[in-house]
Amino acid sequence: MYLQDLFIAGVETTSTTMEWLMTELLRYPRVMKKAQEEIRRVVGEKGKVDMNDINQMDYLKNVVKEAMRLHPPAALLVPRETTTRVQLGGYDIPAKTRVIINAWAIHRHPDFWERPEEFIPERFENNPIHLNGPDFKLIPLGFGRRRCPGLAFGISSIEYLIANILYWFDWKLPHEAGSVENMDMTEAFGMTICKKFPLHVVPIPYSP
Repeated sequence: MYLQDLFIAGVETTSTTMEWLMTELLRYPRVMKKAQEEIRRVVGEKGKVDMNDINQMDYLKNVVKEAMRLHPPAALLVPRETTTRVQLGGYDIPAKTRVIINAWAIHRHPDFWERPEEFIPERFENNPIHLNGPDFKLIPLGFGRRRCPGLAFGISSIEYLIANILYWFDWKLPHEAGSVENMDMTEAFGMTICKKFPLHVVPIPYSP
């Protein structure tokens, strides 16, 4: 059981997020180009992306945030349980009530987000909102003391991986896949929310 938890929480969530992230970048070439320009400017010609470089890539971090807003690895967070009777939003909630939080719905709620269905990394520019969920608007990996214990490691892994992928390669869809405007965005629900139809892309090597 613990080994299964490790793979689901530490591997499947990362791979699912990466697939959605690349899908959105292909759907929005402007964002892809802007992210690549930042990455290649920061890394230069040294031929290696390191973690110090990642810390200078503000736009890349916004791209990751926006991907996790639209596509949180799990739509429903790990259930919570109230310890005492509370009143919330006009509702009387008894003690020992199991609470299931829909992060997917919160991330797309028009009261919290302007044009919530669109992939707009710029919404996080000069915006202090953070992935660890202190304001409860962006909670892809939970919030509070019981948020995902691997949050920092998971986000760092995704940022490092996507920085290398975008630095070393340009990307396009295979000819038989058609246009990016017609990409199938159907979700398959399970332990994570993955693409129903896997993404296939063609890498084009880049020489610094």
